[in-house]
Amino acid sequence: MSRCPWGDSTPDYVKYHDTEWGVELHGTNELYERMSLEAFQSGLSWITILRKRPAFRAAFGDFDPSVVAGFGPADVERLMADAGIVRNRMKIDAAIHNARVIVDQDVDLDALLWSFAPSDHVRPATISDVPAITEESKAMAKELKRRGFKFLGPTTCYALMQATGMVDDHIATCFRATA
Repeated sequence: MSRCPWGDSTPDYVKYHDTEWGVELHGTNELYERMSLEAFQSGLSWITILRKRPAFRAAFGDFDPSVVAGFGPADVERLMADAGIVRNRMKIDAAIHNARVIVDQDVDLDALLWSFAPSDHVRPATISDVPAITEESKAMAKELKRRGFKFLGPTTCYALMQATGMVDDHIATCFRATA
């Protein structure tokens, strides 16, 4: 069975690649979790975030934006002391800030994010053909910034699009590649 090259490196990646990455994901809490984790991943390896995901879920109220929006200074200090997550104050502050934006915004997060999914996407032939940024991810990042979101640039937005199935970047020889 042939996988995307990164999907064979560890058992954690095999499971993530085979069951989750590139699968359509919907729902406010689910997408808030993924956008937060992608932001926490910035500058780090995804495997680090993947392995810390259970601790992130516990620390961030299962990524319920209405819960996280209520976090205050004591919660920030609790999170900064939690060795189970990435303890970066800017990223923690952004996750809390973004939850508040989600709660206060005038559009459903699911509808907002999925509005940037391209109608036509060319499957990459090889891993070197997979882009880091696209016009859609630039547009998503720009709109999220306009709405007040933080720590979600075009590269992070494209990783979010890949992970949540807005684009399918399984390479052509991968068993997960669809038509």
